[in-house]
Amino acid sequence: MKDDFVCSGRAVSDMKAHLVLTTKYRRKAFTGEMLNRLSEILSDLCQKWNCKLIEINGEEDHIHLLFQYYPQMDLSKFVNNIKSVSSRRIRSEFAEHINSIYWKDVLWNESYFIASCGGVTVSVLRQYIENQNAPV
Repeated sequence: MKDDFVCSGRAVSDMKAHLVLTTKYRRKAFTGEMLNRLSEILSDLCQKWNCKLIEINGEEDHIHLLFQYYPQMDLSKFVNNIKSVSSRRIRSEFAEHINSIYWKDVLWNESYFIASCGGVTVSVLRQYIENQNAPV
């Protein structure tokens, strides 16, 4: 993959972030089908926020996202929007499965992890995310 720069007005940037979201109480809530649907939902949200989803994957109790964004983007608002929209859609589309795991309208833990990708190369981080033990 060739890394692209994003241009905005007079600025050129190459900012990437690694976001990890965990399920509430780290419950093993996700199936492979649900992770595929989350990928579609989050890809659409990234486009709406004018950022680029590079990679997404996860396991039964968490997901990893690698995305490129503009410097002026408010990351906390973006993360909150991701969590609220994806939670609402997943709980609606997979209601029977989610309701067997949670008794309240929850999906995500209130906390999250986000880091810039300066410590490792994007290819190493992308490989790490690709190699998550995703449920079948």
